[in-house]
Amino acid sequence: MQWMTLASAVVGALIATVSAALLDRSRRRREQDDRLLGTRRVLYSDYLTCLSEARNAFRSLARNHDMDLVERERSARDSFAPCYGMRYQMSITAAANVAAASEDAFRRLRDVRDLAATGILAGDEEYSQGRAEYELALARLHNAMRLNLGADRRSANLEGS
Repeated sequence: MQWMTLASAVVGALIATVSAALLDRSRRRREQDDRLLGTRRVLYSDYLTCLSEARNAFRSLARNHDMDLVERERSARDSFAPCYGMRYQMSITAAANVAAASEDAFRRLRDVRDLAATGILAGDEEYSQGRAEYELALARLHNAMRLNLGADRRSANLEGS
């Protein structure tokens, strides 16, 4: 009869150990996902800020009728330079759909940079078209980021509370 007690104790200990290991693994996975989500949230915010700052610089260039072409080109390239580093960070850290959308937005903004650098002004159709294409790409990027971060899910959960 004592072997039954011993077997029960061993089985109980085994169940407790396996349960604790599974709970610990689940907790670690959740913490790792939370860290990745936090890292992405900061990166996405920094990337959008970088794009916005460059876009604002190009807007100023496109409205400046007096700047000479050499200075205009230098200013446009200098304003866009920080976006390259952020682009590479996005390519290795962002979710695949966000990385693709960020690359498209980057390329569309680079097109706007090139227009502003060559002296095309804000009222010109070519500049307006380039800006519109960038804004569409930026909207797709925003949507991909929100989806990846689960922003709409969290908003729905908060509203339902």
